[in-house]
Amino acid sequence: MQVRLIEGVHEAGKQVLKVYQEDFEVETKADESPLTAADMASHHALVALLEEVSPGVPVLSEESDEVSFATRQQWRRYWLIDPLDGTKEFVSKNGEFTLNVALVEEGVPVFGIVHAPVLDATWWGQQGLGAYKIDAKRKRAIQVRQLPDPELAPWKVVGSRRHGAEAFETFCAELPHHERVSMGSSLKLCLVAEGQADLYPRLAPTSEWDTAAAQAVVTAAGGEVLDAHTLEPLRCNQQDSVLNPWFLVCGQRDERWEKALRASVKR
Repeated sequence: MQVRLIEGVHEAGKQVLKVYQEDFEVETKADESPLTAADMASHHALVALLEEVSPGVPVLSEESDEVSFATRQQWRRYWLIDPLDGTKEFVSKNGEFTLNVALVEEGVPVFGIVHAPVLDATWWGQQGLGAYKIDAKRKRAIQVRQLPDPELAPWKVVGSRRHGAEAFETFCAELPHHERVSMGSSLKLCLVAEGQADLYPRLAPTSEWDTAAAQAVVTAAGGEVLDAHTLEPLRCNQQDSVLNPWFLVCGQRDERWEKALRASVKR
């Protein structure tokens, strides 16, 4: 099933690239977020793919009709997808957007695929099987890196290009020696998963479909995605809203970044 899923996500990515390489219109949804033909093409392709490989398993997409919590809370296993994560990056044509597909069981993302069509890169992970990156037709295992001694090598902290700047600055001000990297979409979580970054504090709103696939990759790679207030693992489908709390992605826990996080969430 993994092979067919990855192939199918790549096929959806080709449809997204076709729109990306042409002139396209940008609509505005009710929440004021952008919507393009690529979002909908990917949505239809991914829903059809998941219905093919796992008939009867519910699919919740960012572009689906709204599903009530009364219905969703009956789901013990379902697919959660963002057909185009980083539509603003797509519109600005910087290439930092992804297609995200996650399998959620009992609130836990246990399998995820994150595909970046412009970068020709795919990250996937599964509980118990590890995490992998595919690029240039090569597949390799990935894992989070050990948090270095900041006196010898700066920590690498990845942040959003567009959201949560004030809280992010508060967090970084409390850290030991570090470098910052800006990135769009769920690529930020993937950087932690493959050991290219140490921390990603997301101190601004996101939705569950933005993060579930990459969370599965991070956890399969040995890292954690934690609620910024409780330091408990982020869970899906626990409430009426699909909004996430603020969170932090890490390779390992450390009292120094935990102190910085407390300072930033108590602003």
